[in-house]
Amino acid sequence: MWLITTTGFYSIVQKPWDEEGGTLTVRARAKADLGALRSAGLPELGEVKEDTDADYRFRAQAPCAAVSRAVQAQVDAIDYDNFKSAVAKRQGSARAHIYHDVWDALYRIQAQSKLP
Repeated sequence: MWLITTTGFYSIVQKPWDEEGGTLTVRARAKADLGALRSAGLPELGEVKEDTDADYRFRAQAPCAAVSRAVQAQVDAIDYDNFKSAVAKRQGSARAHIYHDVWDALYRIQAQSKLP
């Protein structure tokens, strides 16, 4: 699952090694995003590991139930009426511009659905 929030961008997956332990792997492109997620409601997030050859350079594991609570905390913290503006305030304009590019790319789904 991709999760794009005012605290960061995450890819949350269940790797084979997660299944037995009841964990999920939370991946990020920026290490600071994992730290922000830890502070915003996922203190159980494990040690951040870096792999410069991986698709997502930074990753850490956390119990599935804790990740679920952290996602709920992100929802509960919504206090804005425009996501990209909130990102600009909290993460800066550079990140907001990147998220706008994502918005624009995903807009193509909507544009395609208008076709006959």
